[in-house]
Amino acid sequence: MFNSTFLDAIQHKQTPYTPIWLMRQAGRYQAAYRKIKEKYSIIDISTIPELCAEVTLLPIKQFNLDSAIVFSDILIPLKPMGISFEYKAGYGPLIHNPVKDIKDVEKLKPVNPEQDLKFTGDALKILEQELNVPCIGFVGAPFTLASYMIEGGPSKNYIKLKKFMYNQTPAWNALMDKLAVDMANYLNFQIESGAAVVQIFDSWIGILDKTDYLEYIYPHMQKMFSIIREKNADTPIILFGVNTAHLLSTFKTLQPNVIGIDWKTDLMDAWQSLGVNEVAVQGNLDPTVLFASQDIIKQKAKSILDSVNHTPGHIFNLGHGILPGTPEDNVKFLVDFVHEYSAR
Repeated sequence: MFNSTFLDAIQHKQTPYTPIWLMRQAGRYQAAYRKIKEKYSIIDISTIPELCAEVTLLPIKQFNLDSAIVFSDILIPLKPMGISFEYKAGYGPLIHNPVKDIKDVEKLKPVNPEQDLKFTGDALKILEQELNVPCIGFVGAPFTLASYMIEGGPSKNYIKLKKFMYNQTPAWNALMDKLAVDMANYLNFQIESGAAVVQIFDSWIGILDKTDYLEYIYPHMQKMFSIIREKNADTPIILFGVNTAHLLSTFKTLQPNVIGIDWKTDLMDAWQSLGVNEVAVQGNLDPTVLFASQDIIKQKAKSILDSVNHTPGHIFNLGHGILPGTPEDNVKFLVDFVHEYSAR
């Protein structure tokens, strides 16, 4: 029997309990995933459909979660654009040919998801047959992808990115436009392949102030949303970023169905300021709480649930992804506690 609790919550319907899924719910903290990782790389797992489906299903089989999210990495669609990268242990993604100027932007090829990213579509089709919960498709937002493409990897201060944005603004806009179009097309392809919901991860957007967001990012996000809505008006969109308390009201004007709230922001305060009946919210337990005792996990999760007080439209999640080394027993405890405590 299909569990629609997650989809119902997005639509502000009364649900039998608060649905829960967790960002990065398939991954390094799981012993079963680490075993697969001994033989296969992240790129292998993301691009071999049967393997991708198997890994996506791991947390669904292990925990009583209310949604799956297709296993991939936000950089995967950059390869067909012509960006060469590898994942370095202890560092993260390393870009071999970072974008430095307009010539580099002009060299980027448009992505044809049906050909270049067919493996994601194939994995979603397998999952549609296997799952009894909805599956989320996702992409990295243009800004977050650009941060890796320009910096060449993770960054603490994003100096190269901001220099590019301020000093080469026409090149910046050309890059953002390409990414907005390609990522919107990729999300549409994921929806057509079976994704019931899509999430846009703008993980590093919180480094910008509101003025810069409105000038350098917002028009491209509007374009991205309009391309998705034009083809898939009824598919819910989740928009998520970290350190974004100052941007939440602007996010809302893009009209996502759900806004993800990080753990540094009071969830109910943020939701009330957004309009409780106007947008659903997702979040927002601190991921490091899962390293604490189960008493503390219970206390912190209870605090979030009590603040929401059964208001329809809340999806329980972490305020960012599950961290490597998180005890699997604590993940199970959290999922079960949220279901039991929030039961209507």
